Amino acid sequence: MKKLITTAVLGTSLLLGGCQSAYYGAMEKVGYHKRDIMVDRVEDAKESQEDAQEQFSSALEEMQALLNHDGGDLESAYNKAKDEYESAQDAADDVTNRIDKVEDVAEALFDEWQTEIGEISKASLRRNSESKLKETRRSYSQLVKSMRRAESKMEPVLTAMKDNMLYLKHNLNAQAIGAIKGEFASLQTDISGLIKEMNKSIDESNKFIASLEGK
Repeated sequence: MKKLITTAVLGTSLLLGGCQSAYYGAMEKVGYHKRDIMVDRVEDAKESQEDAQEQFSSALEEMQALLNHDGGDLESAYNKAKDEYESAQDAADDVTNRIDKVEDVAEALFDEWQTEIGEISKASLRRNSESKLKETRRSYSQLVKSMRRAESKMEPVLTAMKDNMLYLKHNLNAQAIGAIKGEFASLQTDISGLIKEMNKSIDESNKFIASLEGK
């Protein structure tokens, strides 16, 4: 349903200038509100983290295979490890992009919610809505902190991988491979920590989605 609705209004939102406010307005006209978009974007961010987990693990495996290489085509093993590193970089970029989109719709949702609270005339309903907004903001803040914490652990891993790939690019021999073996244990530890943080973020995403959907 999400994809069908998105396709139906995509052209309209682009004609309106392509900005997020125009997009949200176009989506709302077909009954797809900011809360719905928020749920979808948190889900997308969660899925991007799951994909990144797999990609970083694959990159680690290929690098391990390269370091353990014994005979055969060394350049082929290097190219496989390099491809996996580049895919990990792409996965990390996607995670950042997805989190940015979550933050964008959250800001729009909370601003709209706060404005509309002021339009509620009955005090008891207004207080109830204010309470729910505060609760949702707290939950959201915890979610984004978890997402950004996991995101921050990707860059050191990518930097270490890049260093290794660049070093081996011009020194592709057994001696050069031996020179970086000592760093591999640290890289394993860093990736293990990254995956643990992503699991925490994924759990927070599931909790937040459930809270928005009233489950």
